[in-house]
Amino acid sequence: MLEYLTVAERGSRTWRQKRTLKSILNPATVRTGNLANVAEQARDKNDSRLTERGRVTRERILRAAADMMYVKGVSSTTLDEVRAASGTSKSQLYRHYPDKDALVRDVVALQAAEVLERHHQLLRRLNSFRGLERWRDALIERSALRNGAYGCQLGSLASELADQDEEARRAIARYFDTWEGLLEAGLERMKDSGVLSADADAGELATGLMAALQGGYLLAQTAQDVKPMRIALDMAIGHVKAYAVPAEDGNPPEGGAGGR
Repeated sequence: MLEYLTVAERGSRTWRQKRTLKSILNPATVRTGNLANVAEQARDKNDSRLTERGRVTRERILRAAADMMYVKGVSSTTLDEVRAASGTSKSQLYRHYPDKDALVRDVVALQAAEVLERHHQLLRRLNSFRGLERWRDALIERSALRNGAYGCQLGSLASELADQDEEARRAIARYFDTWEGLLEAGLERMKDSGVLSADADAGELATGLMAALQGGYLLAQTAQDVKPMRIALDMAIGHVKAYAVPAEDGNPPEGGAGGR
């Protein structure tokens, strides 16, 4: 199974030890500021016994499955299709993934890892409204490359699996909590630097931004146009700006010239 170990902590401390998936995505850990920006997949106890060739084969299967499930959906993707796309034999496929449920769990973790890594890079220094706008622009530009098609990598899995697979639902909920925590940490930095007022609830504002993002993804996917996504994010960021602290000259501060 693939391993993801990029881990950041808000503040001066840095996490260096490996964490299990469960501990990384603990909501209490996220909310108290010990932010894990990327989900490290929990390693299967047999993983250490894999040869390098076996690991490469497993990663190839997983990547093929993730790409197909993103485009076609989980229910429409068969193991035979994954086998053909990954160029593996049946014995190789079933050695690594004895059933589809096992493969889906790893696809969820892989997609979450990639989404969270990307958003960590965009949000790790967030401390200004301009930084929020850059985050918005990066997401819209990425979605525009596909004219909004296929939606969010993680949100698409959630919409398909949340009511069908309780284990997957819980895992995705933890991933979303971590994702939202990245936004919350940035908003807290904006409060600490005097960009946002002290009475701004960073947690609620982060939830609003996340809801606007996911709703925007869905509308863009349906319309095959990113305009609804931009509108939703603009309105959510506008709500955050309502908590701006006016500067002495009457303009809201932007977190300094280097604000992200």
